[in-house]
Amino acid sequence: MLRHGVSRKRIARALNTAYADGLLSEETFASRLDQLFGAHLVDPVRLVGDLSFRASAGWRARLTSAIAAAMRTIGARHADRGPDRHALLALDWSGAQGELLLGRQHGCDVVLSNPSVSRRHARLVFRDGSWVLQDLGSTNGTTVNGVRVGRCALRPGDRVGLGDESLRID
Repeated sequence: MLRHGVSRKRIARALNTAYADGLLSEETFASRLDQLFGAHLVDPVRLVGDLSFRASAGWRARLTSAIAAAMRTIGARHADRGPDRHALLALDWSGAQGELLLGRQHGCDVVLSNPSVSRRHARLVFRDGSWVLQDLGSTNGTTVNGVRVGRCALRPGDRVGLGDESLRID
């Protein structure tokens, strides 16, 4: 089982290395960090998919190269916007936010524009240290790790399907 925030930390390390290596300007670096930590939905490919690191002899460079290779693999696997594409749903596991509404409607906390997503598709409620997903009677249903659910506790790394939209929990 993954710990919460692991994916965001990996992406932040890759961005930090890219900035340190001069691949990103200070403005671009700050903008991408804002996107990474300021949004509920994070697209890893948009944040680090365009970065290429040169290998050198040191352990840090090998680690950085491995992180970049992993991110490129994610990007290659999810290059299209098809049903296998997983955006990152960055949840606050501290309990500071108690509820999130997911759907196509502009008043939702997480807005997904895919027409297969209902206007008010699902609700996430933070309860007793974990997030609980509840389908709100959506037309196309909600799945967790490929299994249709009505209500389900979530863990980091879970894949949530809302209609044809797919999200990975972080």
